[in-house]
Amino acid sequence: MKYLILGSSGQIGSALTAYIRNRNEEAIEFDIVRSPREDLRLYPNPLLESLVQSCDFVFFLAFDVGGSVYLKTYQNSYDFISNNIKIMHTTFEILRKLKKPFVFASSQMASMSHSSYGLLKAIGDHYTRSLGGLIVKFWNVYGVEHDLKKSHVITDFILKAMEHGKIEMLTNGLEERQFLNSEDASRALVTLAQNYAVISREKPLHVTNFEWTSIFGVAEIIAKHFPGTKIVASRDTDTVQLAQRNEPDPAIQKFWRPSISLEEGIGKMVAYYTHLTNRKGL
Repeated sequence: MKYLILGSSGQIGSALTAYIRNRNEEAIEFDIVRSPREDLRLYPNPLLESLVQSCDFVFFLAFDVGGSVYLKTYQNSYDFISNNIKIMHTTFEILRKLKKPFVFASSQMASMSHSSYGLLKAIGDHYTRSLGGLIVKFWNVYGVEHDLKKSHVITDFILKAMEHGKIEMLTNGLEERQFLNSEDASRALVTLAQNYAVISREKPLHVTNFEWTSIFGVAEIIAKHFPGTKIVASRDTDTVQLAQRNEPDPAIQKFWRPSISLEEGIGKMVAYYTHLTNRKGL
């Protein structure tokens, strides 16, 4: 199989690229980080069209998005909304024209009407249904990140513990999340691509670990890797997801189940960032 990965330099995309290549299959990368020619906002986009034409399957992971700090700061801005509308228009138009099988990376936040990001993902869901593609709703994916301006909570906490011996939280930490390791996400995506023809479009495909963990609990797991680390909670409450608690539909477990525990996944990230820091001599 030849897979085209839109957003291949992102948190999920980079893990998916590595996973596919480890299977000795072909992964074609496409991301604005790699080249201005790989900007999905550009329309028409001859390069993208030629790559979609040549591949067997498309993973539409690209989006202007980041962690809670990034979303809180930018999701209601004109540029954030415009960027994502342009990305979707270009990509869905080419997918419609060439009739390629694809997965659209949505989010559990697509049902949260208070969020511009959630509403944009919901629009993507409607596009995907109209074209017969698969919608995958990711829940708080974590893993090694390279663009720290858009980093998510687990990466932020690890770096704070490493650099300062203190994890200062932006909230009181009582809000709970279901987390998903990027390696598990990659395995789920390839499994869905392989079963594309037989998967019902009637059930939402929630890709998560199906376990609730508080943000404070995440900080405690990380602090164990750095003895003496202090955890400092804020008085603020969550304003990104507004403590909305959706329960994931288990339908996807017919094809895939998570295999990496939160503790194991965090341990891998700690090892990576510790090695990176030691290599740089910081």
